[in-house]
Amino acid sequence: MDLLIEGLIAFLIVGAGFFGIVGSFGLAKLPDLMTRLHGPTKATTLGIGGVLIASMLFFLWERGHFSWHELLITLFLFLTAPITANFIAKSFLHRRMSRRTELPPTGSSKGWATFDGPPIGADGEPMAIAPADRPGGRDGERG
Repeated sequence: MDLLIEGLIAFLIVGAGFFGIVGSFGLAKLPDLMTRLHGPTKATTLGIGGVLIASMLFFLWERGHFSWHELLITLFLFLTAPITANFIAKSFLHRRMSRRTELPPTGSSKGWATFDGPPIGADGEPMAIAPADRPGGRDGERG
């Protein structure tokens, strides 16, 4: 059983090292911010997570106690890295797309990111949508 646990820990450390190198290489060599963003948020997160999980397994097997600190660090890392990457990407897009004239036309009078609502009839009232025209078909059944 010792060989199996040691093999699992070694596999996690080697895999984590591979992901860490790939993520660091991506951060250093990719051309712009949007492509560089994937290195640290995807690969390096898996690399650090693999090292922390290997360390938790080692101390659980070797010393007999579970490392709650490492588990919390791993969970915090896996939760915050995608959110941080999303914020960085959104700020990049907002800075780059500063003028609304750069956006393609929507074909609507309301523009982007708004609810168009149901079509308006000749009397100025919203038109009712027939059950057959709804996404679920008649009475919610799928076709």
